[in-house]
Amino acid sequence: MKSRLREFRQMRGLSQAELAEKLKVSRQTVNAIETEKYDPSLPLAFKIARLFRMKIEEIFDDQ
Repeated sequence: MKSRLREFRQMRGLSQAELAEKLKVSRQTVNAIETEKYDPSLPLAFKIARLFRMKIEEIFDDQ
């Protein structure tokens, strides 16, 4: 799944560790999502979208 998480995280000046803390996941999980090695669970995708005040589709693309 294509992810724009890194882009949005950097726009807000957050490190991977800071974002991970806000999401209650490991920094490695954030890194894996950003490098498209891991697709987040639906609950985690919703959590990310809420944090950035965006729709899931604006952050993740399944194509």
